[in-house]
Amino acid sequence: MTVASAQISATFKRVQTGSCPKEKWAPTPPERGLLHIWQCVGPTAQLHPERVLLPRPVLQAALGEHHGLLLTQGGIVYSFGELFWRDQRVPLSAPVLEVNLLGKMVVSVAAGGFHCGAVTEQGAVYMWGENTAGQCGLTERGGTTSIAVSEPCLVSVVDNDVIPPAAVRVVDLALGREHSLALSAQNELWAWGSGCQLGLVTSTFPVWRPQKVEHLAGRHVMQVACGAYHSLALVLSLPPQNSNTHNSSENMEWGQSLQYSVTEREDSFTVDGGHYCPLGVELTEDTTDETSPRRRALGWRLHSGGRSRGCSPGSATGSLSEENTKEKNVPVGHTDPLTQTDGSPRSHLLSGWRSNKKSALIHEVEFQNLLQRLSNHSLEMQPTSGPGDTDSLSSYTSDESCVSSTPSTDLLSSSYKEDSPIKSQTSRPYSSSPVCLEDIGLYLETQIHTLQGKKSSSLSNIRQKGKAAGSRRCSLPGTPTGRMSGSPWRQRSGARRLSSGGQSQAAAAEEDGHRLPFLNTEVWSWGRGSEGQLGHGDQLARLQPLCIKTLTAEEVIQVAAGSHHSLALTAHCQVYSWGSNMCGQLGHVNSPATVPQQAKLSEGLRVWGVSAGQSHSVLVADGDCVQPVLLYCGQQQEFVSVPGEKSTQIPRSSQRSPSRAESYAVRPTLLPFCMEMGYISSVCSGGQTCGVLADQNVMGFISALHELASRERQFYCWTNSVRRLLVSPLRNREKVCPSLGEPCSHLFLTLCESFVRLSTLIGRHSTSLTYFLQNAQGRDVTSLPLLTHIVHFMDIYKDYCSSVSDFQVMNGFHSLQKLSLECLGSQQTILSQLSVSDQSVNGDVDLVSLFYWPLQQLHHYNRVLLKLETCFDVLTTEYQSLHQGCTQYESLSLSMLRKKKEAEATFFFWKTHSGKITEVLRLPQRRVICESSSRSLTLQNAGRFSNHWFILFNDALVHTQFSTHHVYPLTCLWVKPVTDDSSGLYAIRVTCPEESFTVVASTPQEKNKWLRFLNQAVDQELGGGGQRSSPGLTAVSRTASYVFTAEGRFKDAQYTGGWFAGRVHGRGTMKWPDGRTYRGNFKNGLEEGYGECIIPNKVLNRPDSYQGHWRDGKIQGFGKYKYASGEVYEGCFADGLRHGYGMLSSGKLAKNSPSVFVGHWVHDKKTGYGVYDDISRGEKYMGQWLDEQRHGNAVVVTQYGVYYEGTFRDNKMSGPGLVVSDDDTALHGEFSDDWIINGKGVLALSNGDYLEGLFSGEWTTGLKVVGTYTKPVGDEPEIRDRNILLRLGQYRVPTDQKWVCVFDECWTRLGCDATRIGDRSTAWENIAVTISTARQHSSDLSRSQIKVLECLEFIPQHANPVTTANYDNIRRYLTKACETPVHPLGWLVETLVTVYRMTYVGVGSNRRLLRQAVQEVQAYLTQFYSIIRFLFPGLPEDGGMIPDPPSSPSKCRHDSNTSEQSVMVLSCSSLLLPLVLPRLYPPLFTLYCLQEEQLEAQYWDRIIRLNKQPDQSLLHFLGVQEKFWPVWMSILGEKKQIVSSSKDACFVSAVETLQQISTTFTPSDKLIVIQKTFEELTQEVKPMLDGNFLWCMDDLLPLFLYVVIRARIRNLGAEVSMIEDLMDPNVQHGELGLMFTTLKASYIHIQQESTT
Repeated sequence: MTVASAQISATFKRVQTGSCPKEKWAPTPPERGLLHIWQCVGPTAQLHPERVLLPRPVLQAALGEHHGLLLTQGGIVYSFGELFWRDQRVPLSAPVLEVNLLGKMVVSVAAGGFHCGAVTEQGAVYMWGENTAGQCGLTERGGTTSIAVSEPCLVSVVDNDVIPPAAVRVVDLALGREHSLALSAQNELWAWGSGCQLGLVTSTFPVWRPQKVEHLAGRHVMQVACGAYHSLALVLSLPPQNSNTHNSSENMEWGQSLQYSVTEREDSFTVDGGHYCPLGVELTEDTTDETSPRRRALGWRLHSGGRSRGCSPGSATGSLSEENTKEKNVPVGHTDPLTQTDGSPRSHLLSGWRSNKKSALIHEVEFQNLLQRLSNHSLEMQPTSGPGDTDSLSSYTSDESCVSSTPSTDLLSSSYKEDSPIKSQTSRPYSSSPVCLEDIGLYLETQIHTLQGKKSSSLSNIRQKGKAAGSRRCSLPGTPTGRMSGSPWRQRSGARRLSSGGQSQAAAAEEDGHRLPFLNTEVWSWGRGSEGQLGHGDQLARLQPLCIKTLTAEEVIQVAAGSHHSLALTAHCQVYSWGSNMCGQLGHVNSPATVPQQAKLSEGLRVWGVSAGQSHSVLVADGDCVQPVLLYCGQQQEFVSVPGEKSTQIPRSSQRSPSRAESYAVRPTLLPFCMEMGYISSVCSGGQTCGVLADQNVMGFISALHELASRERQFYCWTNSVRRLLVSPLRNREKVCPSLGEPCSHLFLTLCESFVRLSTLIGRHSTSLTYFLQNAQGRDVTSLPLLTHIVHFMDIYKDYCSSVSDFQVMNGFHSLQKLSLECLGSQQTILSQLSVSDQSVNGDVDLVSLFYWPLQQLHHYNRVLLKLETCFDVLTTEYQSLHQGCTQYESLSLSMLRKKKEAEATFFFWKTHSGKITEVLRLPQRRVICESSSRSLTLQNAGRFSNHWFILFNDALVHTQFSTHHVYPLTCLWVKPVTDDSSGLYAIRVTCPEESFTVVASTPQEKNKWLRFLNQAVDQELGGGGQRSSPGLTAVSRTASYVFTAEGRFKDAQYTGGWFAGRVHGRGTMKWPDGRTYRGNFKNGLEEGYGECIIPNKVLNRPDSYQGHWRDGKIQGFGKYKYASGEVYEGCFADGLRHGYGMLSSGKLAKNSPSVFVGHWVHDKKTGYGVYDDISRGEKYMGQWLDEQRHGNAVVVTQYGVYYEGTFRDNKMSGPGLVVSDDDTALHGEFSDDWIINGKGVLALSNGDYLEGLFSGEWTTGLKVVGTYTKPVGDEPEIRDRNILLRLGQYRVPTDQKWVCVFDECWTRLGCDATRIGDRSTAWENIAVTISTARQHSSDLSRSQIKVLECLEFIPQHANPVTTANYDNIRRYLTKACETPVHPLGWLVETLVTVYRMTYVGVGSNRRLLRQAVQEVQAYLTQFYSIIRFLFPGLPEDGGMIPDPPSSPSKCRHDSNTSEQSVMVLSCSSLLLPLVLPRLYPPLFTLYCLQEEQLEAQYWDRIIRLNKQPDQSLLHFLGVQEKFWPVWMSILGEKKQIVSSSKDACFVSAVETLQQISTTFTPSDKLIVIQKTFEELTQEVKPMLDGNFLWCMDDLLPLFLYVVIRARIRNLGAEVSMIEDLMDPNVQHGELGLMFTTLKASYIHIQQESTT
């Protein structure tokens, strides 16, 4: 045990620290937030700290030079000490309440030299105290400035860079003597006050309003601390610019952002140091003289003694000649001494010395001349009228030097001695510290010595600075950077941060509370540097923040600033100190230290909290016990311990000697009274005062928290040492890969990466726990990182355990042991001290135990959480959260222990069984479970001399026989016991994808053991726990991957997907080595259901692809096949061949010309009716096919309007046929080839003449005729016979033979056979299954589509008789079904629309096809209705009646006297035309328009001519009686009289109604429009006649004729013809039929109207 540890243990034994009674813990004042304060120096120095008694727990204490602030629970603030701004002296025993802050909910307080600050929960800042230098800001009380602010006043922090200006939410304050710094919630820094310690680019002091420190803009500031005249900031490092690092895992930040190892990284930037002057100002060649006249007017002043008046002791580091220190006034307009006469900056001279390597060295005489010129200028006093001029020099010092209003005096005493601050300020003369000239002189001297290379600089630590100069600064001053996204340091509401005294108060506030603190940090400093307190290796001042390069990679987590020294605490519990060391406050003997150096700590102490006062430093550390201890270094009273008595105090003089204080502690020493305070949570310092916040241990809660944090810090120090001494050297060693071999070298790198990730996690966690302890305001146990980040912890530990065990299994530690002996050398002894195992290899470190040791931490987590769990009631949220975490960590710990044992057993197994099989079977992740030694398990029916050895691994079952072996992956292994014991064998059946075998155990116990191991291994490999599996209960259905090796369709194919009892079953993917891929469903080892297949085509270098249905491993059903040639077939398949309905499109890559065929296929050939569109020839064939050839009756139309119908044989026109040209010339004759006529024929001309005889030749080129030309006269029988020959339609395919394949496919989808006979229930079940499957596998459906599918899944009532009551339900169901393509009826409608448009669109738009198109629609309706009647057998036949639902007998008797029971006549057209015709309407109506084209031209000509007449003239012309003539018309509700010149004013509503006929599709809808037109016409006529008026046709026809003329309906003839052809026959002779006849008569009348 070390001396320090022994001292701590002895002190701990003297303190009674018994645990409190086990009662429910509550944060009462005597137990939480206990404050102890003592004076370390002076006549009032105390041996025992004074306990501050307050009614509430103290959450934070802040100490100034002679005063302090206390923040208690509830946001209440108290003050004590010398309150000069109020002329009060408040004793510590009775602190005064800050009444003005009541109700403000203060969350943080800060104390400066002689002023105070507080931050509220809303982010507001309140300041009070001395304000001579503007350190309290321009308060909002009256908007005036004053030298003292007696009460807390609000200080507005406003960001004027945004529009509109926004208030800044502040989360932390840090105060110095004459300046104040505020940290915003956006992690930006704001400053106000006086002096260069502000870091602002300004020449005017004081700075009354807070201004942003632009030099740190865009950087993530985490903490800020203030010394007397210098400032520190802890800043998050920027991510590295390059990703070229040894370890990629170190670059990945957990969560999102990029993180890198801060202890092993290279610097992010490489910048020539010559571009930066020692003051932190960037020097560029483009710099111009932009200084203000006031700045140019100021000079420098040196005092005669060679050092500044008012400087701190030790600040004079060089001597200048007496003549160089003479004061000389400079006029106001004088040029800046650092600027040349030409206006260029003089700083080029400085930078040129560093950057220009070719220039000659500056002579010593030139250097002396430069100093002479610089020293000839002094600071000219320019009194101004600004506020505070009488008390501060800040108002008239305008350069960027460290000019302040308060001169620095003795380090050990305040500048405010005995008098009040106001008095002392007004009495002293105007003087300032001219530190800049002195600093520049030092810098120039240093550079000269460096360039000359004769000797090192006179600065004490310049050797360390030069050593660190090789690594460039990680963050450049003045470098503009964007705000880092996803930063983890966002402040939560009310979060407390690190105070100015350096006390840690939740500085690691995470982003939204969901992240651990970052460790990749930098420390920036600025302000005065006369004591080296800035840490840049010199004693120069810095006008702007500059990064301390030596701390960049040290993982600093906290900074603290004393009056003239600075401290930095790292994550691995080391303390760096620099600055003044007059009283030993740095913890080492170097004085002064201008670069950070480690404090000399006793072995075994781990510091986790620091604070700095005027001339002392206080550290909080972990020792051998859980309770923290206090360490002190600096000026102090000597304490003498007398055995058996209390420690006595021997006061020493506190006066400073010229060289050093009389009593000081150089190394941090233990304060013996710290053990009596309880469990210390934080420490603070200020002036000559120290303070400690502590908690009492209640039910072990506080001790458990400290134990967790202490153990984690110790663990991180251990991992950091192992990482530094072992992992990093070995990983960076060039011989590591050849020495370890190929597999082990990769595993070692993986092990190093996982160790680094684990170490980084532990470091961040230990830092987070430190902040958790220091944050007295937010100690919510449920927010412990162990609970909030449990998934991340478990993942990291699992990954680390796997990497260690894999490396051990592959025997990597054996080779690594030898390599470590060669690499480490002398450090092997240091590393052995970190070893946790008593066993060693030849006295060396046991690396296996060393790397397994971190897993012990999981047990510690479990134990500590269990302790915390006992402190809460079972029903509380805290207990539930802790209990859940405890259970998970316990389970993880046991799992890691089990994995370790498995790895050790596997290692010894491979060590025992070496050979060729070992080399093949040995894998890093493979673990041995059991093996059949001593013939405990053998193959059934094995020979007597056979040798069968079974080895069960965690991933495979291996069967070896002599020199051969076979591996069976467990993912595709099914095991079941053989229950038939007639043979008396203890057998187990093993099923694999390609084979099955039976193994026999020697005993029943052996059989049960193997069954249990096999099932557990399979279960664990499949993702289960592997512990609860019983024999025979492993998953029969599973998902796994397998590569087939046996001969067959799947040879060498890799399958990933579902399995069932050893066969592929379910959804999966099969990939062949030749590039074939199948993704879809399987059943019983074959493709079944929907699937997608890709088949490569090596000839065309493009793959074929198929998407559709399969059955029994073949393409079967409907699908889409894309050929490599560019052809696309979409239709039905059978046994892998195109069979049934299908459409083949030939693209640009096809061998033949682009074309489209839709029709019937038989065994991959066109057979039956089909339509072939030859796009390149402009011809469309509609007829019969046989074996890919045109054969039978057909119709051919061309793009030139030629129409042919006839017979085809052997793919050409052969036999009788009819050709009709566009001008109605027709030829009927014998054809021998395409368009070639050879034989008898009749040619009819368009004028009625005809030519009969023998024809020969091609139709398109010319015909030879030998015959008779005849001009017909009258109606002769011969003429009638010729007309019959020339009649269209005699050779085309009957409509009932068209598209039979489409309806057959629909019947097939309903489950019916080829004869269209099937079970109705089966049909409805097939529909429901189809809809349900489509809904489950379609991810891009809208909400309305999903709702429709859900409705269609329900089978409607189809067996009941159909009545008028339920007929509407059937009609609504059919409407939804026909709109859904996945429904068989919807597919039928969609396909019929496709073939119809394929036939009659494009070249098919020939008017001679109209009759064929109409008949085809009627045939659709007939066959469609037969399917509907199959599904709904209650529907009547076409033209049948649907009765009303039967009513009750009483109602029947009542209604028998009034009326008869009504019925409804149902036709297929009335039911199905609304479902089908709207989609067929465009091509069909186009044919009607082409047919009526000539008559339409005549009709439209009359319409235009008749509409030129006014209304009354037109009515008179049409013969409308005057009694029907309207007299008034309504325009916007106003009645106006119709005059003779009025136009379009009569019967307007009837005209507009009739115009709607063009917007409807079905004949029934068009008839309704006509009916409404008559109704509107009647309504307009009724007011002019009596009420008993009845229409007669003589009156109605002229009036309706007027409406038709004014409606101006285009293609009215086509509308009339379409209604006439497709209207319901049941309405032809009724009222609607009469109205339609009136419309038709009107159309004919207009068409035949005379044009003269």
